Amino acid sequence: MQTSITKGIRVSAEATYRPQQSSSSEGRYVFSYEIIIENRSEETVQLLRRHWYVFDSVGRREEVEGEGVIGVQPILSPGEKFKYQSWCPLFSELGKMHGTFLMEEQVSGKQFNVHIPEFILTSPTKMN
Repeated sequence: MQTSITKGIRVSAEATYRPQQSSSSEGRYVFSYEIIIENRSEETVQLLRRHWYVFDSVGRREEVEGEGVIGVQPILSPGEKFKYQSWCPLFSELGKMHGTFLMEEQVSGKQFNVHIPEFILTSPTKMN
């Protein structure tokens, strides 16, 4: 699991290859990923937006932006964690993702970006 901390917000990320949803003959490789966000700061914060950069080994680069994650904009008090899972399709067996979450301190209204660490998307055949 890859981890980074920005202003007391710890983000951990890990990906898993999903062979049942993938098809090498169609050039479709599907990965699920789990994100854990932990508020280690002294402020209550809310996740407002996500901004992902997705790369595969055939040169495709995609940016994905939107409000919240999986349809919610979670509020995390100090010490709280939020965990979610999502998925990502690629056109190759190897890729990577990283990005940012836009967070807002609830008391001050101050907004800041939290780094999502880069993590690798790879099928088991590429690891051999």
